[in-house]
Amino acid sequence: MIVVQRRNKIKEIVLQERSVKVADLVKEFNVSEETIRRDLNQLEREGIIQKNYGGAILVEELQNAAPNVPPVQQRKFQYFEEKDAIGRMAASLVSEGQIVILDSGSTTWCIARHLRGVPNLMVVTNGINIAEECSHNEETSVFVMGGKLVKKSMSLVGPQAEIELQKYNAHFAFLGTSGITERKGFTSSDLYEAEVKRAMVAAGQKIVIVADHSKFEQQGLISFAGFRDVDILITSELVDPAILNDIRQTGVQVIAVSLPEDAAGRIADKRGPADAGSR
Repeated sequence: MIVVQRRNKIKEIVLQERSVKVADLVKEFNVSEETIRRDLNQLEREGIIQKNYGGAILVEELQNAAPNVPPVQQRKFQYFEEKDAIGRMAASLVSEGQIVILDSGSTTWCIARHLRGVPNLMVVTNGINIAEECSHNEETSVFVMGGKLVKKSMSLVGPQAEIELQKYNAHFAFLGTSGITERKGFTSSDLYEAEVKRAMVAAGQKIVIVADHSKFEQQGLISFAGFRDVDILITSELVDPAILNDIRQTGVQVIAVSLPEDAAGRIADKRGPADAGSR
């Protein structure tokens, strides 16, 4: 078992059991105690565990996290007008003949919709829905990464996808996010999707995050990128301007797209207290 696979398996164990012991992991993976301690050191640096005597425990904020992400096909229709405007703006950054990485997700699916008119593109994706959408453009070459299918998001994840991404040097990498906070940056609600997102960040020359207003001041299970890792954040005018100004201070270019007045009103009517974007 390669290092990435072993560490992913350890993550899976600690997420399920909330704690691990070095001795148990040594037996499980038939490796040395020193190897396991190196693995735990790495997971602690990633903010997943806190080491203790003889092992480690899942950090408290992850113990309290309760990811509940609806299937991507349903998410397409939540705040669709906002996501579509964001997707249109993101697609406008792309030029003929470029290589583009598209993360799985509903907002990145909107990007794919608006890339239909861009000729001679090469799209690399881990999203089944993204690949299907891009297939409508005969001039677009579509490369789908291999891996395990996460049915709720129709994404392919795992070491195979991460290794494949190392082959690419894309002009743009467009990624979605489950949450954005000052402390944790950009987060994902799925551990394995976060690993693939990190690999996408490493494979792109320009890193672009696309996020509707509901993602701000929300925190997913695990961070995949900090503000220093991201070049552009595309969202909408529904986000609190003070939050966007704070993000600009980190060096990220922030684009807040305008929405038609009737669309903005409809979205605002659906927003609850936890979705209001206030600080």
